[in-house]
Amino acid sequence: MSQAALDAAVEAARAAGQIALKYYRGGFEVTIKPDATPVTQADREAERAIVEILSRAFPDCGVLGEEFGGSGSRERRWIIDPIDGTKNFVRRVPLWATLIALEEGGEITVGVVHNPVTGDLYTARRGAGAFLNGERIRVSGEGSLAHAFFLHAGLGTVRQAGRWDEFMRLVDATERQRGFGDYAGYGLVAEGKAEIYAELDLKPWDLAPCKLLVEEAGGRFTDWDGNPTIYTGTALATNGRLHDAALALLRR
Repeated sequence: MSQAALDAAVEAARAAGQIALKYYRGGFEVTIKPDATPVTQADREAERAIVEILSRAFPDCGVLGEEFGGSGSRERRWIIDPIDGTKNFVRRVPLWATLIALEEGGEITVGVVHNPVTGDLYTARRGAGAFLNGERIRVSGEGSLAHAFFLHAGLGTVRQAGRWDEFMRLVDATERQRGFGDYAGYGLVAEGKAEIYAELDLKPWDLAPCKLLVEEAGGRFTDWDGNPTIYTGTALATNGRLHDAALALLRR
């Protein structure tokens, strides 16, 4: 089942990517949603294409998408973000991707992350490893916080959430910090190019395939309280060896 689901998710992600690229290279109108985030025709058209392909392949699965919400089964459903990094997309920054995951009984079992600008395709199946463009990827073996590369998704959200002091403890404890944001941080941790990625102000569709990708690459994914969930709005992804140390610093 999961290989067929992975194949369908890859097909859907590639189709969505072609649609989004057309707008990215051409033009689009930006609308501001009630939560003050931007949305474009590309987001909506890409999500429709994804749902169409996945519904045809798996008519019994439900859907939870960023643009059109949820429908159908909640026990077995696709979780979709047609363009993760819309603000980058709008500014023509090539760090955005289509995110698709299959959730079964509350567990993510299939994950796909596709950046159509670079062509990068991350794939993962529960128990079968994580891959970038068909090559197996693994987290780093770094065991020292003092030598760790710490990624974040922007400082404003940390300040607004009232988590600045905890966050700065992690900044002070690590060797290097950069803000790559969105899906890119999880990819870098899964590839062993960075050790820690922490972000907040998140929705499940921002995280679903990324959680599986990091775990299948040998890392750990939890919220800032240590729960292995995509539903509480915070996320900490690490190489595993540094997870407990990072959590201890991030706790209120």
